[in-house]
Amino acid sequence: MDSLTLIAVSSIVIAGLTTGFGTMGPALSEGRAVATALTALAQQPDASATITRTLFVGLAMIESTAIYCFVVSMILIFANPFWNLAIAQVAGK
Repeated sequence: MDSLTLIAVSSIVIAGLTTGFGTMGPALSEGRAVATALTALAQQPDASATITRTLFVGLAMIESTAIYCFVVSMILIFANPFWNLAIAQVAGK
């Protein structure tokens, strides 16, 4: 296995792991946040506006983690800095 193939395989595997684990945590966290918010809404219906607003801000922050992991995986696949180095070494530059 040459170095280009090794870099390609490792980039794809790490991108897949990043996306997989990066979406698993936020999904579980969002489910827990919604369940807790629903419990709070059931106990305090008068505070529904505050709870709902806080829930949406929290969900946006949780979801940003998954988006960051997706961006990192796309960088590993399409803009990997090791690709240019490996291609330059193979080309003899």
